[in-house]
Amino acid sequence: MKKKSMVMIAGVFLVLTSIKGFSQSLTATEAMVIKPYPLTITFYKTTNVIFPFAIKSVDRGSADILAQKAKGVENILELKAAKENFKETNLTVITADGKFYSYVVNYSDSPSVLNIQFSKDGSKDEANSFFSSGMNEANIQTNAEKIAGEKRTIHKVKDKKYGMKLQLQGLYIKEDVIYYQMKLQNRSNISYDIDQFRFFIRDEKKLKRTASQELEMKPLYVYGDTASVGGQSEGMFVFALPKFIIPDNKFLDVQLIEKNGDRNLDLKIHNKTIIKANSINP
Repeated sequence: MKKKSMVMIAGVFLVLTSIKGFSQSLTATEAMVIKPYPLTITFYKTTNVIFPFAIKSVDRGSADILAQKAKGVENILELKAAKENFKETNLTVITADGKFYSYVVNYSDSPSVLNIQFSKDGSKDEANSFFSSGMNEANIQTNAEKIAGEKRTIHKVKDKKYGMKLQLQGLYIKEDVIYYQMKLQNRSNISYDIDQFRFFIRDEKKLKRTASQELEMKPLYVYGDTASVGGQSEGMFVFALPKFIIPDNKFLDVQLIEKNGDRNLDLKIHNKTIIKANSINP
C-alpha cells in the first residue's frame, strides 16, 4: 500500500512539472508575438506603403482590401478599400530581406496619413520619395539620359559574335545607383531582336560537382530601345542598378540574349572596373 502511494505521489509530481514546463513554454511563445501596425484606408483615395526592399508576398485578411504593387516599382504597395465601412481586418506583407510586416486594417473616410515609409530597422514615417537615398525614378531617368550622350571611357570590356559587338562604354555613380553605359553594334545585314538583358553576380571559378552560387540583379531603370537593333546600325543603352561591391572571387555577368537566334553575348565586369565608376556632375 505504501509503495502504491509513493507511485501516485511521483505521478502527481510529474504532471505538475509538465504543466509548469508548458506554462513556461507558453510564456516564451507569447513573448515572441509580433505586434501589428494600425492602418486606415479609404474607398476614395490610395494609401501607399513603401518598404526598404522588394515585396515578395501579400496576404489580405478579406476581399474588402484592394492591394497591388505600384507599376514598375517593386517596393511600393498600393492599398484601397473595396467598399465603404468594412469590418476590421488584417494584412500581411513579406519583403525580399525576409522581414515580416503585420497590419490591423480599418476603414476611414479621411485617413490622416496616405503615404507611409518603413526603414530597414522597421521604423515608419510619412514618405515623399521612392528610395531612402532620396533618388526617385525621375532623377534616375534624367541621369541615364545624360550618361547616354557621354564619350566612351572604358575600352576592354566587350564581346562579339557573328557581326554583333557588345561593349561597356562607361560606368557612373550617383548616390546609391550605378549606371552602366553600353553600346550594341550590328555590323551584319540581319536585324538583332533583343529577348532580354540579364545581370548576375557569379563565381569566378566553378569547382567540379559544386553548384555555382549566383545572384540576379534587377535594373531600377533602363534607357534605350531594348527591342531591336537594325542591320548596319547600333544602339546605346544605360542600365541603372543598385550600388554594390563584388568580392574578388566573383564578377558581374551581363547576358544579352537574342530572340529566336543564337547571337548571344556576355560581358564580364570585375570589381576593379566597378570601383573606378565616375561621379555624375550636377
